[in-house]
Amino acid sequence: MLSHTVRGRRALASSRALVPATLTVSLLAGLYAQPGFAQSPTDLPPVTVDVVEEEKKVDEKGAKLLGKTTIKEADIAPKRLSTSDTAKLLKDVAGVSLYSAGGVSSLPAIRGMADDRIKTTINGMPAAASCPNHMNPTLSYVDPNDVAKIEALAGVTPVSAGGDSIAGSINVEKAKPTFAALGEGLHTQGRLSTAYRSNNHSMTASGDVAAATENFSIGYNGSWTQAGDYHRGGKGEPVLTSKYMVKNHALTAAVEKDGHLIIVEGGRQSIPYEGFPNQRMDLTGNTSDFANGRYEGEFGWGMLDGRVYVRDTTHEMNFIGSIKGASMPMNTDSLEWGYLVNGEISLSERDTLRVGNGFNHFRLDDWWPSIGGMMMGPNDFWNIADGQRDRLGTFAEWEAGWTDQWTTLVGVRNDTVWMNTGDVQGYNTTATYSTDVAAFNALDRKKTDANFDWSALARYEADASSTYEAGLARKTRSPNLHERYSWSTGAMAMNMNNWVGDGNGYIGDINLKPEVAHTLSVSADWHDPARKTWGVKVTPYFTVVKDYIDADRRTGQTATTDFIKLQLANHDARLYGADVSGDLEVWERSDYGRGVVKAAVGLVKGENTDTNASLYNIMPLHGRIALEHNLGGWSNAIEFEGALSKSDVSQTRNEIETPAYGLMHLRTGYEWDNISLNAGVENVFDKLYHLPLGGADMADSGSKWGYNVFGAGRSYVAGATVRF
Repeated sequence: MLSHTVRGRRALASSRALVPATLTVSLLAGLYAQPGFAQSPTDLPPVTVDVVEEEKKVDEKGAKLLGKTTIKEADIAPKRLSTSDTAKLLKDVAGVSLYSAGGVSSLPAIRGMADDRIKTTINGMPAAASCPNHMNPTLSYVDPNDVAKIEALAGVTPVSAGGDSIAGSINVEKAKPTFAALGEGLHTQGRLSTAYRSNNHSMTASGDVAAATENFSIGYNGSWTQAGDYHRGGKGEPVLTSKYMVKNHALTAAVEKDGHLIIVEGGRQSIPYEGFPNQRMDLTGNTSDFANGRYEGEFGWGMLDGRVYVRDTTHEMNFIGSIKGASMPMNTDSLEWGYLVNGEISLSERDTLRVGNGFNHFRLDDWWPSIGGMMMGPNDFWNIADGQRDRLGTFAEWEAGWTDQWTTLVGVRNDTVWMNTGDVQGYNTTATYSTDVAAFNALDRKKTDANFDWSALARYEADASSTYEAGLARKTRSPNLHERYSWSTGAMAMNMNNWVGDGNGYIGDINLKPEVAHTLSVSADWHDPARKTWGVKVTPYFTVVKDYIDADRRTGQTATTDFIKLQLANHDARLYGADVSGDLEVWERSDYGRGVVKAAVGLVKGENTDTNASLYNIMPLHGRIALEHNLGGWSNAIEFEGALSKSDVSQTRNEIETPAYGLMHLRTGYEWDNISLNAGVENVFDKLYHLPLGGADMADSGSKWGYNVFGAGRSYVAGATVRF
């Protein structure tokens, strides 16, 4: 028998030996010691850091793309009041929708493709989900109060935005460290925020403090959130197992001098519990420690950006209460570390070259401890044993400004992915497990994928009021460890390997091929010359995916009104649709302030072209429209969101349709010099509705097929922030 203590830490210990405690400091120190620092001809005096100018400089890095949406602090601040889930800060972005999960663990979907198909990072640092139900996705590791900016790229994304993904990229940026102004001496600042949400009696508290000189900064930020089960609309019954608690802590130190910046951040997240209404399991513990080091430097030839990172995660699943069952512990340990080095070189006034290289190492042990007896014992069940997924990526990208109107961007990328696992074992040696174990352990489990991507975009600024962009890209994603190496055909084990929330059971396929997506996208952006009074952006797109990882029914699985067992399999697929967004200034007067209408609409269709069936969890036609008003420190908004009925469902997975719905939300707030007060009402009319991407209800339904997860009913929200 292979126990957790003997085997579970063996692979991770060997991996940790490759990550000495001095990794971050030594690499960054090496970067700082480059000749560019020592050979500065003149020691320049410290320069006052202007936050607005620094933010503008950062925004100007990289190519200007119509497919890129940047959400800044002014847009993020109002959304923090109603959610502790960072993914929901993206809900207004055209083309982005959300797979529902736990209270802080929604999975973003870009144009019909979600989860691992999106390159998602926090300050450039990835965080692979180690859970077989993907309960700890990347964005669950950052609190909305710590988010300063979000960049989302959809469809045709440049190769510099990352590889091993086919849908797009999302990067969440925390606030940059603050430095003292010239002659200020020691600069100190801080923030305290709190919020309450009536629907689930959620209480949040967060804060940050920092002290800085002109060249050195140190700071702390932390947050705490606790929420009960949320209540559906109408009669207000609770949506069971939707409660959660989250705690985040981080320390940051930074040094800045003469255009060179080093940031080192380390912290811990602890989630004691988080319920998942659309999973058979709940999260009963997630502790993650991380360190992230970053260097940014400006040289005569261009800019250099380097990062090193490490994350160690211990994750546990079981049941919250006795709603879904008695006890079935499931544990995962993961270790992820790597580096990224990107350079931007100004070849000429016309040409810019971007080059980069990165390595990501991910190790995983996924085992389910024995609880005695012959059902789940006497052995530990090993779902993934000594799992390894390493990726080495390199890219080159050329941007050329041919004229004031024409710009092109072309790039190529290679990502090589190595995967492997050790031997597995079942709970016991009965026929349920022994045949599968023998077959899997006899396989050569080493896999190597050599993936090649390219992208090409052309941008034409016809005049001060119109810009057009067209792009074509090939993007590739290799399977994750659970997709390739989940091995047991036992009903219980298959049910536990489900990261899509549909209640079905899944088994992987060691011979899965990487997904290869070819995307064509065209965008038109019309606006007034000052980009102030009105603007409309329209983006139709078409994607063909070869070897899309879908699922087939296993032999004998013919039920149409029940949960079923599925085998992951490669198929060809296509996705197409359009995103439309716009804004219109309705009025601007000194006595009435400024009123702006903002709107976004998204439509996506997804089909398995081998079976002529709809893909799973495709968002129906949906949209949002809001009237926002600002007068001095006072801000108000009335917002409507809605979706048509979801009728294009996956027959293969017995996906359930959802009806159309419409919701209204209100918010108001006032900001003084250092105090802001905010309040609002979510789902004003307490509408009863189902979440189109909410998956199957596994709690209220008693794990019976035919029930979708309900959305939240009316909620009164209030919050306050004090800065000092």
